Amino acid sequence: MIDSLEKLVDIVKESKRKPRLAVTWAQDRNTLGAVGKAAAEGLVEAHLYGDKKQIINLASEMGLNRDVFNIIDINNEREAASETVRAVKAGEADILMKGLIGTDKFLKAVLDKELGLMKPKAVLSYVCAVDVPDYHKLLFITDTAVLPFPDLDQKVAMAEYAISMANSFGIARPKVALIGASEKMSRHFENSVDYAIMCKMAQRGQISDCIMDGPLDVFLACDKESVKIKGVDTPVGGDADILLFPTLESCNPFYKGLMLFGKGELAGMLMGTEVPVVLMSRSESEKSKFYCIALSCLMAEKNIK
Repeated sequence: MIDSLEKLVDIVKESKRKPRLAVTWAQDRNTLGAVGKAAAEGLVEAHLYGDKKQIINLASEMGLNRDVFNIIDINNEREAASETVRAVKAGEADILMKGLIGTDKFLKAVLDKELGLMKPKAVLSYVCAVDVPDYHKLLFITDTAVLPFPDLDQKVAMAEYAISMANSFGIARPKVALIGASEKMSRHFENSVDYAIMCKMAQRGQISDCIMDGPLDVFLACDKESVKIKGVDTPVGGDADILLFPTLESCNPFYKGLMLFGKGELAGMLMGTEVPVVLMSRSESEKSKFYCIALSCLMAEKNIK
C-alpha cells in the first residue's frame, strides 16, 4: 500500500516506465522546477511547449539541467494548448500538464468535442491525495476544482474516480465519507437525499467496492475519538480514506486550509479524460506539482502497459 506521497514517488521510480509528459506553456518557475526534478529523477520524459528563450533563461536561472528537457518553441499559449492536446491524441505523449496558461484556455482545449481528451459521456472531475502530518494516512478528496454543484450522477462519478485512485494506491475497499455539516438527515440539506441514494447504491454494488456512509461531518469521518464521543454508529468510524464534498465551495477551501494551516502536500489530477491531466493553480508549490506528476505516472500505467 502507498501510504505517503514520498512512497508514491519511490513506487513510480521503481517502475522505470518514464511516461512522456507534455507541458502546456511551460515557462513557469514552480512547474519547471517540478518537471525538472521529475525528469532528472527518471519519473518522466519531459516535453516542454512554450517560449523556448524564456524556458531556457528560466532553467539556467534555476540551475536546471537543460538536457533533461525537449523544448518545442511556441509563442502563443492557445497554440501551446492545442498542440499539446494534439500530441497526446496522436500518441506522442502519455500525460498532459498545465503550465503558466490560464485554466480556462487550457480546459477549452481539453474539453473540445472533436479534438479534446474527454472519454465518451464521461464526467470531468478532480481528485487529489493529500498528505497531512496529523492524519494517519493519505486522504483522497473530491471535487476540489471542477464541479460547482454536482448532481447525483456527478457525485456517483466523483466517488468512482476517487475509489479508482485509492485502488491504485493499494486500498482495496476504501472508506468513503459523504461530507455534510451534520450526520443527521435533513430536508434543509438537499445533498442528504443524494447521499442516501448513494449509500444504497454502494450496498447493492452499483458503486465500486467500498464502505460508504453519509452525511458525516469531518470529525466523524476522520477522528475515531469523535465517533466514540458522539456515539454515532458509522462504518467509516473516523477512519475515512475518501472525503466527498457536496459543492466546490465547501471542498476547495477545505483542501486549501489543509495546505496552508495543516502543512499538507497534495497530488491531484483531472479524472474522466483519456490520459492523466495535471491541472494545478499557478500558486501551488513546486513540491505539490512534483507529487502531481508522480501521481499521473502511477495512473498512466493502466494506459501504457
